[in-house]
Amino acid sequence: MKPLRSRTVRAIVVAAAAGSLALTGCSSNDGETKNESKTKKDAAAQSKPVVYGDAAASKGPAAQVQGAKNGGTINVFMQSDLTHMDPGQIYVSDAGQFANLIHRGLTNFQEDDKGNLTVVGDIATDAGQASEGNKVWTYKLKDGIKDEKGNEITSADVRHTIERMYSKVIFDGPMYVQRWLSGDDYRKALPDGPYKGKSLPDSVLETPDKSTVVFKFKEPQPDLPQALAMAGYSIVPKKADTKEKYDKAPVSLGPYKIEDYKPGKSIKLVKNENWDPNTDSVRHQYVDGYDFQLTIDQASQTKRLIADQGESKNAIQFTDAADPTQIKEIISKPEVNKRSIKGYQPYVWQMTYNMDKMKDKRIRDAIGYAIPAHRMIAQDGGKYGGELAGGLLSPTLPGYDPKYDPMGKVKNPQGDMAKAKELLKEAGVKKGTKLTYAYASAPRSQKQARVIEDTLTDLGFDVQAKEIERSAFYQQVGKLDNPYDLYMTAWGQDWPSPSTVLPPVYDGDQIADGAQNYSHVNDKQVNELIDEASKLTPEAAATKWEEAHHRLVEDINAATPVYYAKQIQLSGSNVGGVRYSVESSYIDINDLFLKTP
Repeated sequence: MKPLRSRTVRAIVVAAAAGSLALTGCSSNDGETKNESKTKKDAAAQSKPVVYGDAAASKGPAAQVQGAKNGGTINVFMQSDLTHMDPGQIYVSDAGQFANLIHRGLTNFQEDDKGNLTVVGDIATDAGQASEGNKVWTYKLKDGIKDEKGNEITSADVRHTIERMYSKVIFDGPMYVQRWLSGDDYRKALPDGPYKGKSLPDSVLETPDKSTVVFKFKEPQPDLPQALAMAGYSIVPKKADTKEKYDKAPVSLGPYKIEDYKPGKSIKLVKNENWDPNTDSVRHQYVDGYDFQLTIDQASQTKRLIADQGESKNAIQFTDAADPTQIKEIISKPEVNKRSIKGYQPYVWQMTYNMDKMKDKRIRDAIGYAIPAHRMIAQDGGKYGGELAGGLLSPTLPGYDPKYDPMGKVKNPQGDMAKAKELLKEAGVKKGTKLTYAYASAPRSQKQARVIEDTLTDLGFDVQAKEIERSAFYQQVGKLDNPYDLYMTAWGQDWPSPSTVLPPVYDGDQIADGAQNYSHVNDKQVNELIDEASKLTPEAAATKWEEAHHRLVEDINAATPVYYAKQIQLSGSNVGGVRYSVESSYIDINDLFLKTP
């Protein structure tokens, strides 16, 4: 998910860094409409263990969707362009959602109608065969996998996909597999990727024949099948790779391919005739294509889908949520409400401090105590957009502690200005001290920026609010030398484990341009706990993760938790197969069809 990164969200994700429009009017439950917002109980139901599927589970075609018909075009409403289309760059959830339509990887997540997840082989025959205590993983490729140009996909393409992740061409994608193979300084192992004829040694990555890929790790990596299911590890065919240019014109292995792309305006997808449903146990190809309209703001999306007229009957929201000011209308109208999907996202919104600039913990704590979390949630749909957060680990994670709230954010959602000012006085902060707050150019972020600006101004700071174009937000705050003091970020686990939250976001060994340690926190104790936990089974690692989490929140405060994210989206009345996806935390893009093509 992943910022709103994708577990895609996975990751996630993730959504986009930008977010949705919000006003405060919808945040209260006035008793006139039934409260249908999701709770932490629903979140716990989304944290079920993931199962690894065998060859039978990985064999296509995907299970038929009840009532599905073929034909027609689905309209997709978005308020801005995708962050990336090159798989290696995909880590934000809008691009992760898009990836399911055009990309394929070694593995993928298969989801049943109850939200149970199974990792299955995508272009591989199964989720992977482990040996030597999960240090060696072997994958066999399915027969008949081709790209949109009809070229056969072989192990050479898988090798190329992994090795290009080492090059400087790729700066914004996941780093799990590279680090597991070659360490934290993995780029040094293959600085030019595969582009100058060099390869990783067979002792690390072996391709003994055209249909076999063997990953060899120094430490056990039981989560590899889930990591490889991330959109960021989707296949880039060796013959098709155009390096930086690939981000604008990727080659498809999935059920759809790009026919036309007008940056910032539209994307038109049509059927990929070289996709074979018999090789795919996850995706369908019911509709003829998708028309992405990239200029429709959140309020307009919601208004059109509520009205359900013309082309809107065939439309969906992609990663934008319903406009908070119109949620009451959605919930109060049964014919509209039945076209909504609701779920608990894995994302935790947090105020992230650039610790290279904000070195005094008392100042970070002061800001953390002062943030009026309830007002921030109000800008994101109130009870339908989020829930007060006490920690940095989402309720969708196994072992979540609902009572953990060391800063009292849940108990005092309006913020504690008195305590904040006391801490600033103790730190000797002078009135008029400048602070630069960065935010994305999207309605929600803009509304929340006003809340933050007002709060910081009340604390006596001279606030310099800097707006960043939505699709470039995480790229900009991900630069080590970024000029900002603080910024709101969101992170969701890439699969249900703290190992996909604490290491990528808070491990000091992972500080680098394009990495996700946005606070630049580098604490010896946290680093050691992460290293220790990463070598243990999930059960044995739980106490280590908890200890690292508590130190980050209580002793360091590199990022103050603000709220846990929820989701509510709409679709048109002619769109069938609509359901909430636990895996993506959006409308499940794999099962859609038009009731009347």
